[in-house]
Amino acid sequence: MNNNLQYQVHDKLPFGKNIIFALQQFLSIITATMLVPVIADKTGVYLSQSAALLGAGVGTILYLILTKFESPVFLGSSFAYISPLATAVTYGYFGIILGSVFAGLVYVVIAIIVKRAGTNWIDKIMPPIIIGPVVALIGFDLASSAIGNIVTNSVENGYNLVSIAVGVFTFFTVVVFSVKGGKLKMFPFIFGVIIGYAVAACLTLIGNAAGCEMLKLIDFSAFKKVADFSNWLPNITFIGAFKEGFSKMSSFGDVLTIFIAFVPIAVVSFAEHIADHKNISTIIDKDLTKNPGLHRTLLGDGIGSIAGAFFGGCPNTTYGESIGCVALSRNASTRTILTASIMCVVVAFVYPIIAFFATIPSCVVGGVGIALYGFISVSGLRMFKTVDLNEPKNLFVIASIFICGIGGLELKFGKVIISNIACALVIGIVTNLILRERKKPSEAVETTAETEPVQNDKN
Repeated sequence: MNNNLQYQVHDKLPFGKNIIFALQQFLSIITATMLVPVIADKTGVYLSQSAALLGAGVGTILYLILTKFESPVFLGSSFAYISPLATAVTYGYFGIILGSVFAGLVYVVIAIIVKRAGTNWIDKIMPPIIIGPVVALIGFDLASSAIGNIVTNSVENGYNLVSIAVGVFTFFTVVVFSVKGGKLKMFPFIFGVIIGYAVAACLTLIGNAAGCEMLKLIDFSAFKKVADFSNWLPNITFIGAFKEGFSKMSSFGDVLTIFIAFVPIAVVSFAEHIADHKNISTIIDKDLTKNPGLHRTLLGDGIGSIAGAFFGGCPNTTYGESIGCVALSRNASTRTILTASIMCVVVAFVYPIIAFFATIPSCVVGGVGIALYGFISVSGLRMFKTVDLNEPKNLFVIASIFICGIGGLELKFGKVIISNIACALVIGIVTNLILRERKKPSEAVETTAETEPVQNDKN
């Protein structure tokens, strides 16, 4: 295969090396996965970080099984469902589960449709000129998250030049290990986090001793909760639902509210599902929409999301951070993804480890994010490298996607928000359809006549 990978999808890595690669995957997804429950449930009563991690692990394992271990993708807590989750939390554990089931079933229904209708229609409405810019846009959209993490002090939550310096230093560490790391070049993310954390910890200790707020980059207070063993058990959603029952849902109107909150988001996320799988397909040089098939990836995403929510409360989605990690480490083995999933399940029950990862300063996360999100963007740009940019039609299609997406165009219908990426995708598709040249019947006949002898020669 000509995909510049060190390890292919079905490769079996040595045990020790696989553990290190899995740890790198784990590090790439843990921050975002643990952040969703904190934002969606500010009370911390119904959603917890450890449970979200457990749900991500369980969901990814099911995804791998349903995709026959052909797709090296990790499922983590979805930011798209933060607003619906905030709504569902008001209806208790059962409301959270019901919303996640609604969202997952949307994927299951689309998977059935794709299984019967095939994927040719997707290839027609989402050619490389559409998918490429959308994938690049996903990376661009995450750029604000990476830079926001770098410029903001984790402790004081304010602009901090020291935080910026550590974030940029972390990025340079990733770059150096990735390009000039020799035998260690496959693990740049791990070294970036470890060295970045060590520098931030030293500065924090100096800041505490000298009383300098600018140097305080790490909040170690999470470790104070380690002695309380009640924190060691994840707040598993279905157990909470069993105890609480239906007490917070009183009518069909409550069910309808949850349905309206979750289903439109799931429909929109379908497009991002395709973009993510087209992206990873480019990286591994294998079209996952054909093998194992888009119906299987959708089914895996849907069922994995439902199962993940039963354990962790948060619906899951494919993670661009994981895809970026595959590209950066050049390891696409699904055994590594499986090992990372098992790590999530195990770590969810070991609170000291949860506490440690909760203390990783945002500047370190942002520094690594520059590399990860950058790889996503570059992967998207590579998809339409054969597109003729001198053609006005192509320029309009790409421009519509980039400007609407980067500009932040969103549609809001009450509590339902259609994201900027989804809006950009729809506008790009419509622009492409409007400007698409339709062949005249005579031209189609001529084209067929010209291609037939070539096909006969091949036979």
